[in-house]
Amino acid sequence: MAGSSAAARPTRFGEPRTLALLGLAALATLAAVWALLAQGASGSAVHAVTDGLTSRGFWTAVAVGLAAQTVDGALGMAYGITSTTFLLSTGVPPAAASASVHVAEIFTTAFSGLSHWRLGNVDGALFRRLLIPGVIGAVAGAYLLTSVDGEAIKPFVSVYLLGMGLYVLSKAFRTLKTRREPPRAVVPLALGGGFVDAVGGGGWGPVVTTTLVGGGQDPRTSIGSVNAAEFFVALASGLSFTLLGGLTHWTTIAGLILGGLFAAPIAALLVRVIPARALMVVVGLLIASLSLVNLAGLFG
Repeated sequence: MAGSSAAARPTRFGEPRTLALLGLAALATLAAVWALLAQGASGSAVHAVTDGLTSRGFWTAVAVGLAAQTVDGALGMAYGITSTTFLLSTGVPPAAASASVHVAEIFTTAFSGLSHWRLGNVDGALFRRLLIPGVIGAVAGAYLLTSVDGEAIKPFVSVYLLGMGLYVLSKAFRTLKTRREPPRAVVPLALGGGFVDAVGGGGWGPVVTTTLVGGGQDPRTSIGSVNAAEFFVALASGLSFTLLGGLTHWTTIAGLILGGLFAAPIAALLVRVIPARALMVVVGLLIASLSLVNLAGLFG
């Protein structure tokens, strides 16, 4: 009996959460090495890394990463819009905020997508329909955001995030019915989702997942397929931002990653303690409120 019970449970180092934490820890180390190499020519690499890791911006990003990954782990979405809304409220330019979030997302979505694949939550046909248009939309959004002055586009990004906050809030009060027919208009949905995700620093999950589930698709395979495709969307956005505008806020990226290290157990606790509907209300109100504050600061 004991042997069968032990065999039924994955080993500690085989759990997706443990693998994710180990991978993120390794990435945090790589971020420090990256900064060392970037500053090596000036002869002050160690000093630059020390200043970066003790700066207020770094620890703000840690807190943002912790909160955003907690939300995403509990709801399965809203990492990007939560992170970007907070970063914009601290004065980070839109392109830098979106770039930082998407580079950090490359690693979190990789483990998330792998976990969904291992658990059988990915619908291959839906995944393939989401992949290419999502990547195209992400590249187009990154190109637009790096081609336009940050201050000029910031009001539009804030309005978009306000709308997303209200959208998440509205989903908390809807009763959904599952249907078995294949989803329609997946290509334009993925194209638009990838575009607004890059421009707004988030929105792939709230736009694509909620549209599919809201239209009656199976929540399990919809969430799994969208999460699996999100890795490639984040990768396309991160590489595009790097090639088009460079990554100047390495402390923000490292902070987002480090904050995400500690979010999994908190998210698991929230799922057990707080109903998903209540958490969606809190997240929707938070994103909408911060966006209103950002808009008030821009036009005040």
